[in-house]
Amino acid sequence: MKKITPEEIRQLSRYIYDVSGIALDQSKAYLFETRLGPLVEAHGLADYAELCRKARTGPGKQLENEIVDAISTNETLFFRDNGPFELLRNKILPDLIDARSARASKILPVSLRIWSAACSTGQEVYSVAIVLKELLQQDLNRYRIKLLGTDISDAAIAQASRGTYGKFEIERGLPRDKLVKYFRPAGAGWKIKDDLRAMATFRKLNLMLPFGALGKFDIVFCRNVAIYFTPQDRKKLFERLAGVLAPDGYLIIGATESLTGVCPRFTPRRHLRSIYYQLNTAPKNELRKSIAHRTGRRVSLTA
Repeated sequence: MKKITPEEIRQLSRYIYDVSGIALDQSKAYLFETRLGPLVEAHGLADYAELCRKARTGPGKQLENEIVDAISTNETLFFRDNGPFELLRNKILPDLIDARSARASKILPVSLRIWSAACSTGQEVYSVAIVLKELLQQDLNRYRIKLLGTDISDAAIAQASRGTYGKFEIERGLPRDKLVKYFRPAGAGWKIKDDLRAMATFRKLNLMLPFGALGKFDIVFCRNVAIYFTPQDRKKLFERLAGVLAPDGYLIIGATESLTGVCPRFTPRRHLRSIYYQLNTAPKNELRKSIAHRTGRRVSLTA
């Protein structure tokens, strides 16, 4: 496999950041070689510099997509970390359903919109669908549920849309009883059953680009993706996520991540051993004091 030079790392790091927001540095030489080396060979290119030039100047987006697919981690499994799904089952969904049902029309179904902002090959989305199916059971038809999964990788989105997984992927986190109940055999692997597949929509999305047109969401999962962004981009991302979250919505991030010092619009909350985030809804008098402290002026807040 071809060795990559420091200058080639610089060029490719800039290119990958430009098209995906993923920040890589000189310490990731092994990653460039193991992920992009096969592309250099497959396309018959002289070196990594030629790969970068061809991706930037070549017609179409095929090589760009191949590079993004190769460099994206796509590390996922069913019910990853489990804590967020217990939180979903025992705290978030019951609270949201109570709140939405209390103000919903008796005629129209209760609406719930859930977004997996870096869904990879779809395991997180289908894990959420299974939790919803088990929690709501026969009452599922009373709800208008929309699950959206987005990812920057074309290959990941294609697999998520198919809902088909091999033996290794299935065995990572999916209990046997859920496999039998919610999947059917498909060749050498397994395919999600149609009723769960129908709950989800998948689309390609670069989180560095505007996504306000997606609308508002009751729950947003954005786990283990912001760690690949620069601190400035991480802050911008969560500021924009705050803009698409319902006022009483829930944000779930990775178990090792924190928004402390990143986005003051979110307040961390704890349930059992799990942390989730909600928009800061400080009482008006506290907000007035905060603004006055920052600006030195008295502020009047009206309803």
